[in-house]
Amino acid sequence: MIRRIYIDTSVVGGFFDRVFAADTKALFDRLEKKEIVFVISSVLKQELKNAPKRVRELLDKYNNDSLEYVLLTQEAIELADYYIAEKVVGQTCVEDCRHIAVATLNEVDVLASWNFKHIEIPKN
Repeated sequence: MIRRIYIDTSVVGGFFDRVFAADTKALFDRLEKKEIVFVISSVLKQELKNAPKRVRELLDKYNNDSLEYVLLTQEAIELADYYIAEKVVGQTCVEDCRHIAVATLNEVDVLASWNFKHIEIPKN
């Protein structure tokens, strides 16, 4: 079974980051070998508009059969707002919660992020 891995913007940028490049490239190698599919969202596409050109264009190198595109729906927006209001995740930004909500509603196998500072599980 091919795993569906939702990636956020930090993973795309991580391809070119000194700290995260090795792990990110290993993930992209699995994508090239068709062992996994990246689930990418309209949230990621919007965030990439402000990224450097090489980051913006990285996913263009991959076949559409390796990428599954999902939309930020009203249901996902409401779920993200709920996560924030109920403090389901630690102190974070709206976009991070939207990534989590989109991944949740699309029942991905894994959510990959290098954004450890903003996506955290709150301590009880």
